[in-house]
Amino acid sequence: MEVVIVPDARSGGELIAEAMAQLLRRKPDALLGVATGSTPLPIYEALAAKVKSGAVDTSRARIAQLDEYVGLPAEHPESYRSVLRREVLEPLGIGMDAFMGPDGAAGDVQGACEAYDSALAGAGGVDLQLLGIGTDGHIGFNEPCSSLASRTRIKTLTEQTRIDNARFFDGDIAQVPHHVITQGIGTILEARHLVLLATGEGKADAVAATVEGPVAAICPASALQLHPHATVVIDEPAASKLKLADYFRHTYANKPEWQGI
Repeated sequence: MEVVIVPDARSGGELIAEAMAQLLRRKPDALLGVATGSTPLPIYEALAAKVKSGAVDTSRARIAQLDEYVGLPAEHPESYRSVLRREVLEPLGIGMDAFMGPDGAAGDVQGACEAYDSALAGAGGVDLQLLGIGTDGHIGFNEPCSSLASRTRIKTLTEQTRIDNARFFDGDIAQVPHHVITQGIGTILEARHLVLLATGEGKADAVAATVEGPVAAICPASALQLHPHATVVIDEPAASKLKLADYFRHTYANKPEWQGI
């Protein structure tokens, strides 16, 4: 696992956006796995700026969804399909025909989970998967004690996650669904490159457990230690609990520029 400590969220967004741009230059039809929430917004803004300037072409790029609420219609403004259309697809000039996501409104939720797992494999797999991290160490909606071999499935959200997400529902936790479809940890680990962005002191404990703690289901993000190409990009507050922070700064400062992340 490579740990990159950046000054702030904007710097992290630019770094990751450039990695995505380089991937698209090598593979114009790359399948990009995207996450929702406020943390990845600097990535999408930086990548959209590159598209606007002509620095990268996203016309053949494909987008894959990480997770989705169960029970919200696709057109609901806070369904993740709607959020990603607003925050990723439209700014990058990518049509819905290049979008893949699970059907959170399906009558057969388990069947929808299995179909999405199969669709990702059929599309050749995710080339680069963006991840955020919860204050409890969850990735996607794989809450603590999720199986590290899990596949796309339905999960019940913890109360803390519903509290954290209530800000997207006018601060009303009653509006936040109890269930989600999420790519499992085993599914996520099949992506060729995993990039996790974490910012703010509130994520410091989760980052420390992910990077320096044992691989354990109590911190689902710790499974990234098992991946051959995982990059954790964090700002200074999120790095504040790391024992090896100085070492991570040193290794990145002395990394050959051509290597990228």
